[in-house]
Amino acid sequence: MKKYNLDKINIILIGVSFLIIIIGFALMVGAPSSDTYNPDIFSVRRITVGPMISLFGFVAMIVSILYQPRKKE
Repeated sequence: MKKYNLDKINIILIGVSFLIIIIGFALMVGAPSSDTYNPDIFSVRRITVGPMISLFGFVAMIVSILYQPRKKE
């Protein structure tokens, strides 16, 4: 059996961080700009909320990789 450098809690945290990143990118998706002016491309959800959630996901990913659980003695 192989011994991995990351514990089970690290793998779970990485998965949750990945889902947060995907949610952030999904919030940035919307109807494409067409020939006519579409003010929805400048919505708060696409410009502010989505990127902030994605950034939080990337920071959480770094923390989840570096997290070291306390060893029981």
